Amino acid sequence: MREIVLTQIGQCGNQIGAKFWEVISDEHAINSAGTYHGDSHLQLERINVYYNEASGGRYVPRAVLVDLEPGTMDSVRSGPFGQVFRPDNFIFGQCGAGNNWAKGHYTEGAELMESVMDVVRKEAESCDCLQGFQLTHSLGGGTGSGMGTLLLSKIREEYPDRIINTFSILPSPKVSDTVVEPYNATLSVHQLIENADETFCIDNEALYDICSKTLKLPTPTYGDLNHLVCATMSGVTTCLRFPGQLNADLRKLAVNMVPFPRLHFFMPGFAPLTSRGSQQYRALTVAELTQQMGRMPMREVDEQMFNIQDKNSSYFADWFPDNVKQPSVTSYPGAKMSATFIGNNTAIQELFTCVSEQFTAMSGARPSSTGTRARMEFTEAESNMNDLVSEYQQYQDATAEEEEDEEYAEEEVA
Repeated sequence: MREIVLTQIGQCGNQIGAKFWEVISDEHAINSAGTYHGDSHLQLERINVYYNEASGGRYVPRAVLVDLEPGTMDSVRSGPFGQVFRPDNFIFGQCGAGNNWAKGHYTEGAELMESVMDVVRKEAESCDCLQGFQLTHSLGGGTGSGMGTLLLSKIREEYPDRIINTFSILPSPKVSDTVVEPYNATLSVHQLIENADETFCIDNEALYDICSKTLKLPTPTYGDLNHLVCATMSGVTTCLRFPGQLNADLRKLAVNMVPFPRLHFFMPGFAPLTSRGSQQYRALTVAELTQQMGRMPMREVDEQMFNIQDKNSSYFADWFPDNVKQPSVTSYPGAKMSATFIGNNTAIQELFTCVSEQFTAMSGARPSSTGTRARMEFTEAESNMNDLVSEYQQYQDATAEEEEDEEYAEEEVA
């Protein structure tokens, strides 16, 4: 079996990770004690991807939980699925990073890193055929961004041939008022470009807007945002956890989604998204699920995707043939019909441009006592992210230029 080890770092990473395990445990009919109580063989067919079967038929998540302060660990332990995790896999410090990227990456985080890598090695060694690692973290705090990217580089160093996939939450002033978030995000994106194979970029501002405008929640909480993230994570990983024809492991996902190694930043989407008050007035169809982004007839799915490509042909790159894949996963009986979108789109540059602009605006406020090495690291990180934006823009312009050439050629013929 092709196993995956999930590492969750920092307050945000652990809260999302804990919720994710609740969601997929429910899908695989695993209760809070770790025992199976379902009646479908599909739920157990690929359960070893995320769970390790212990003695007595108990299923234990392949999870490594890390933070620089004990508070988050205590809340995970006391949560509904807190007892399902292996106690040795909780690694935490006592001081926290205080939203300081350098503390997570160079000081407090670095001191804890050997303990974390010991647990990661144990989890990797218990796998028959490890396919890769997944990491949940935020780029705005200190632990998730600083220590998360340090762990990323250590895993890349020790397991260079395994796929590393991250679910990275990008900061937004709408959701948090932490001043140094643009610094943390820029330094983290710099590391993600170099050390990750696949990064799902989840924008906090987009989550907030979905909660307030689509789901009609008057004051969205972190719990509401995390629920959206976990619904998307569940959809993204469904093809890894249930039988299907496409993207059955992380490497196949990378082959289908990453045309150039540096351009591995994905935009996820999920449907249906309906406010609680209007759910009973809607009936889901394959067409509606496909437009917004159980068993779905593949013929219907193929037809809808063809219609979307035909209608929006100008948005698809001509130099990249067969650039839409639409797998349908056979899930367990009684599962609700839903659709998840994963796109590698040049529009992602807008997210990085926004972070870069905030970073540049704050550069003048950077303390004069900042050391030479720190200044060089800031400059290098900013330059690398701007290069990434330029690369995305380059391929966007290439498509636009081709369209202009075609129009010019048609005019000449006429």
